[in-house]
Amino acid sequence: MILVTGGAGFIGANFVLDWLANNNEPVINLDKLTYAGNLNNLASLQGDARHIFVQGDIGDTALLAQLLAQHQPRAVINFAAESHVDRSIHGPEDFIQTNMVGTFRLLEAVRHYWQALPTDNKAAFRFVHVSTDEVYGSLSKEAPPFTEEHTYEPNSPYSASKAASDHLVRAWHHTYGLPVLTTNCSNNYGPYHFPEKLIPLMIVNALAGKPLPVYGDGMQVRDWLYVKDHCSAIRRVLDAGQLGETYNVGGWNEKPNIDIVNTVCALLDELRPRPDGQSYTSQITYVQDRPGHDRRYAIDARKIERELGWKPAETFDTGIRKTVAWYLENAEWVANVQTGAYRDWVNKQYATQGAT
Repeated sequence: MILVTGGAGFIGANFVLDWLANNNEPVINLDKLTYAGNLNNLASLQGDARHIFVQGDIGDTALLAQLLAQHQPRAVINFAAESHVDRSIHGPEDFIQTNMVGTFRLLEAVRHYWQALPTDNKAAFRFVHVSTDEVYGSLSKEAPPFTEEHTYEPNSPYSASKAASDHLVRAWHHTYGLPVLTTNCSNNYGPYHFPEKLIPLMIVNALAGKPLPVYGDGMQVRDWLYVKDHCSAIRRVLDAGQLGETYNVGGWNEKPNIDIVNTVCALLDELRPRPDGQSYTSQITYVQDRPGHDRRYAIDARKIERELGWKPAETFDTGIRKTVAWYLENAEWVANVQTGAYRDWVNKQYATQGAT
């Protein structure tokens, strides 16, 4: 059995779904169910005995101790995090509490649990911490991509809080011997992405006839990673990663934001044309750039390929087509997220039985 934190969010939910599609090892799924945590993401697992959901906070030390003692997981995979840069600019305290204090409390609970395990179980145990390329800061146009040795230079409250959590994970390994592994990924995209991030926001706004807001000149460059490729990388790191090591996970897809928006518009023009026959690109609107906006991220993912044999299965062309198609096919999910109806669904489902 494994314990997944943040397993009702975008990447965490995809990981849980892929995990149970690939093997029968049960998952304890701990999620606080903030605005981006959505049990509708996991609706296909309803009634599946392999999936045990618990609503709770990684900062709740007593709950963590109880779950670890009761379920005796062989691994913990930590996705739990506040992750939206714009939200971190307007309200940084939640990011400090979840990403720093929450990670600290999770590490401490796991350390005490791990230290009490029998020798064989102790040796086999793993703690996988899922982080971001944003901890490395911003790259110039000509600079080589981020490697695992790149200096941390976070530029937003979000990336600073994630950098701090990475340092805590490293310290718990070097100080206490906790068997940790860290992954730093590039921008994810795919199914179940909350529509505040670039790709789902463009899809949702385009279909609603709203402006497609592009920061600054739209030439901020990101490396795009299909979420299911990210999930397979994490499984591979859990299986074969060297303790204490960091693995960068990227899609080898560096593209300016405006190219992403134009690609989404072209796919929508093909798959769901506007009634007036115009291109969705006519809805593109340039807006003032956000404070401290990093110009370029790029991941060098050669280490994980060289040492663990992992590389992405999707190109950007195949992944973005699957993503746009998913949003077109799941209009009810999108509507529930936008209206907050998914929260009503959670309350209805768990009102009588509790979040278990």
